[in-house]
Amino acid sequence: MKLLITRRMPEAVEQAARARFEVTSRAAGTPLTRPELEAALRDYDLVLPTLGDRFSAEVFAAVPAPRCRLLANFGVGYNHIDVAAAKAAGVAVTNTPGAVTDATADIALTLLLMVARRAGEGERLVRSGQWAGWLPMQMLGTHVTGKRLGVIGMGRIGKAIARRAHLGFGMEVVFYNRSPVADPGIPARQCATLAEAMAADFVVVAVPGGAATHHLIDAAALAAMRPAGFLINISRGDVVAEAALIEALQAGRIAGAGLDVYEFEPQVPEALRALENVVLLPHLGTAALEVRSAMGMMAVENLIACAEGRPLPNAV
Repeated sequence: MKLLITRRMPEAVEQAARARFEVTSRAAGTPLTRPELEAALRDYDLVLPTLGDRFSAEVFAAVPAPRCRLLANFGVGYNHIDVAAAKAAGVAVTNTPGAVTDATADIALTLLLMVARRAGEGERLVRSGQWAGWLPMQMLGTHVTGKRLGVIGMGRIGKAIARRAHLGFGMEVVFYNRSPVADPGIPARQCATLAEAMAADFVVVAVPGGAATHHLIDAAALAAMRPAGFLINISRGDVVAEAALIEALQAGRIAGAGLDVYEFEPQVPEALRALENVVLLPHLGTAALEVRSAMGMMAVENLIACAEGRPLPNAV
């Protein structure tokens, strides 16, 4: 079977795929273009796409009888794929949950600590050559231990973040989730409203992407935050209304933000880049070789299951 891999993968993943399929591995580091998206559906039995490869309803409409049987997405988030349109066209979709949980939770805590303790500002100060030495009142940040954490979305990643925050930093954890969570894994209180969870000292957004969560964190949600509160987003960029976040930061209505994802990624507004109280990372959530390799091997397992006519391990 012919397989298209849309972006370069770890060598172990490429080897595993080539051992089982006739592989075309695309060299470009950019997302598929519209003609490439259509060709992927038309010319390949299987596709291993990733973030930015926008298999929209319009793409499926342009290829009404696709040869492709499976989009084995590399990543847990799949809001770049119109799953309903795919299924209507007879194309299954899988993702790679579980493999990304701990790495993404680690990045959430990295951002939380960096923005609280002004690590980004401090690093820039040292690199500029302008640091004059230690002073008692220099670059005072916010103490993390014992503060309240609000987790928006208590799935696998949300629980992993909460566990780290509570057990590692003694944080009180509250959370907002669309459905009841019977066992959050640690002492934690589920809030009845989003606004209640947003009023914590630190808020981490960990919901899936997609239409149901688009701009979940809008101007109204941000208005529920405390002036001393910090927002961390490691979910999908468009879960946060970026313009509303910029306005809240510029007006001083919240203390700062830590972002690993952006609404129009890879474009990051100059207004965000100009703010000192914002930590900006280039979507590093799963950026560790062992994690990316595990993600890729999970995608390959889904591809093999499809080829062999078995149930897909990670169907969405």
